[in-house]
Amino acid sequence: MLPAKPSFLFIIALLFVALSHAQVKPGHAEITKWPDDKKGAVSITYDDGNINQFKYALPVMERLKLPATFFIITGGIPGSKYHGRFIGRPVKTIIAESANMPTNAQNFLERCSAAGYLGYKGTITYHTKAASLYDEGKTKKAYLLMDTLYAKVRHHDFKPGYQPCDEVLQEKGSTWADFRAVAAKGYEFASHSITHASMPALDSVNIAYELMKSKTEIQDELGAKYTFSAEVPYGYENARVMSIAYRIYPALRNRMPEPWLKEIDRVSNQTPGTTTKDYIQWQRGATTKTPLPLMQSWVDTAVNKNNTWLVLVIHGVDGLGYEALPHSLLQQYFDYIKARQNKLWIATFGDVTKYMREREATKVESSLQRDKIVIHLNCRLEDAVYNVPLMIKIYVPNNWKKAYIMYGKHVQKASILKDDYKNYVTHKINNNYKQIIVSSGV
Repeated sequence: MLPAKPSFLFIIALLFVALSHAQVKPGHAEITKWPDDKKGAVSITYDDGNINQFKYALPVMERLKLPATFFIITGGIPGSKYHGRFIGRPVKTIIAESANMPTNAQNFLERCSAAGYLGYKGTITYHTKAASLYDEGKTKKAYLLMDTLYAKVRHHDFKPGYQPCDEVLQEKGSTWADFRAVAAKGYEFASHSITHASMPALDSVNIAYELMKSKTEIQDELGAKYTFSAEVPYGYENARVMSIAYRIYPALRNRMPEPWLKEIDRVSNQTPGTTTKDYIQWQRGATTKTPLPLMQSWVDTAVNKNNTWLVLVIHGVDGLGYEALPHSLLQQYFDYIKARQNKLWIATFGDVTKYMREREATKVESSLQRDKIVIHLNCRLEDAVYNVPLMIKIYVPNNWKKAYIMYGKHVQKASILKDDYKNYVTHKINNNYKQIIVSSGV
């Protein structure tokens, strides 16, 4: 059988790349798509703060020196100041009204926001299910479910008390002291709300409470560094919820509505494919039914493309939590990722977000002036927050035997490298540096 002929579009694409590189002249400077000019990025993320994530998965990552991001539920951790609560009218008033007024568009959000705080155990599951129905546009079913809940409450069908959702209970054993120790090793912590509430069915004030007070708790316990990222529970992308959440957190794993980013969420069957945008965020959720070869193929895809950020979403570990994975499987998977570290940037969710935004927000101007290249950088982002070093690639004349990089009072010798087309040097810089000089001699 004869090999398949390359497509016309593929040939055109190769010609375009070749011509683009051929036009690169000495003195040209650019920020590489990924640090160290790697082919893609991977972020390992965990939801819920499940105790087994730290008991069994963390040691595997520590051995391999792999970073990760933990989206934690803050309300159930011992010592937390902010716990689950309903902000609004007295719940007894809401319960009494439900006897005479059916749930409708005007009162649904209030009733569903209060559902977990009616003074009885087992009511939170009604809130969670109603939120899912409401977000799917099945409003009549959501209203009916609230009517059923409130009728049962009026008839005292539940046991008195308060019972959080399972995700909160699965954190039992974790402490803020433990989290501080893990953070000190370079792991990122981020918010997953106070109670793992289903936010499409919360009113605005209760959404803000869940997210803002969780942020305050993390800042007080771990520091402002860990208030950059958040994940609204259940991966919701509800527009109303996102608009409130983005006023509180700079980055959300749920949605990143950047004009230069194509998003593929974890429930989508899409693969990265082609795009006119600079980057693709490809979320994949590893579940108990996900075979290891498929999980490995996600990594291979990120390696074989130059624009793909693979965001892995993990929940339960070793029998505890949603779709729990054995740590033995995670060890095989993480070994596979580690073995490709020379081609993949493995970094926290927050660091990858910052790098991409810094690159997109930085204007680079350069010029060759005799025996030196002068580069001016202008980044419009706040460098106190956006502090991940950028990798700059500078093409130098082919007759240069040495190269020195100078910025401020720093002088550093750089190795001259060669790609398929030209000689170049690279250097990592912070976005607060406004000028860099590359010289053939000091």
